[in-house]
Amino acid sequence: MSVDLTGETRLRFESYAEPEWGNAPDDGFLWLRAIAKARVRAGPVQIIVQPIIGHAIGVAGGPGPVDRTGIDLLQASAEWRIPLNEGTQVSLSGGRKLIALGSERLVGTRYGPNIPQPFDALQVSVVSTNARLELFDAHAVRIGPGNFDDTSSGGRRLRGGYFSVQAAQGVSFDLYWIGFRDMASRFAETTGQERRDTFGVRTFGQWQRVSWNWETMVQRGRFAGRDIRAWSQATETTVDFPDVPFAPSLRLRANIASGDKAASSKRLESFNAMFPKGRYFGELTPLGPRNIINLNPGLILRPSRRVQLELNAAAFWRASPTDGIYDLAGRELRRPGANRARHVGNLIEASIGFDRDDGLSLAGSVGVFTAGQFMQQSGAGRVIIMVGGEATQRF
Repeated sequence: MSVDLTGETRLRFESYAEPEWGNAPDDGFLWLRAIAKARVRAGPVQIIVQPIIGHAIGVAGGPGPVDRTGIDLLQASAEWRIPLNEGTQVSLSGGRKLIALGSERLVGTRYGPNIPQPFDALQVSVVSTNARLELFDAHAVRIGPGNFDDTSSGGRRLRGGYFSVQAAQGVSFDLYWIGFRDMASRFAETTGQERRDTFGVRTFGQWQRVSWNWETMVQRGRFAGRDIRAWSQATETTVDFPDVPFAPSLRLRANIASGDKAASSKRLESFNAMFPKGRYFGELTPLGPRNIINLNPGLILRPSRRVQLELNAAAFWRASPTDGIYDLAGRELRRPGANRARHVGNLIEASIGFDRDDGLSLAGSVGVFTAGQFMQQSGAGRVIIMVGGEATQRF
């Protein structure tokens, strides 16, 4: 039997001037988080127990589920591994756990904010030399503000299958189906039961200096009596120059997530990313992947082995001029009204990260988000200024 103990403590500060382009009061808050993890292995059985302490100071309007959880269990699961032959094994696992599928565009750990997103889940995995199949049935844990009050009784459920295969050297594919159910879903001003199936294909890999991560997602289902017909295309392409000073990388992200074309129609065409990773479009951007077109070139510089600089520029447009814009959680930030302008705004962001060999990481970011024509014509259109900084100690 073996026991591994790891953990981390993190302190993060964020400040926003003119959030939501002036529709919300200025905000500045401090996140504090401590996570410990015990992994016990005994033959084919593995047990993981991971408590968390999460607190927030100064959040405007009071802390929410991504800010605070008190003392609770982030993970508490058991896994049993069964070898089938020399290159293949099956594993059965259950309990409270973090789930990350692919590049976390649809189901991620939500590690960037203060409180990650756990699930109470059952999983079956079949792993071979160059392929992996995941079958899962998971209930999202609703984060409570007090101690030991997180529960999966909130009515949000995921079921599905996720297949990954390495087709050739440096080239891999994912194929998946994710079934989502929310008994009290909300879209704009409508609340109702949502059942949504996502079918997706992802290709990723590297050829010489070029790496890519492209994903196509199609959604079908029902929400409050309306048929769901939604889709998204997400791409990330990077070219590395390791022999040039500072070892720069040029990266281009281009994304589109469908929006609703007519609130009065029998179809809902707004994409739902369900449980995406935190910091979806950058370190500090307020927007989420719903009714959005995004073009985001970036430059990454590495002055030394421990330091990384990143510069990003991004432009955002509405995919549908009859739908609003939304944050990462799906909350509507601005209703469309009669405004048919598409340009939401432009973001310029710079960040720096420093990692020491003893587990200490320091990071800082600053961003400026100017309002586009849609924001200026539909309400407040001020410039958002965002500043963030954090220190993490891993042990």
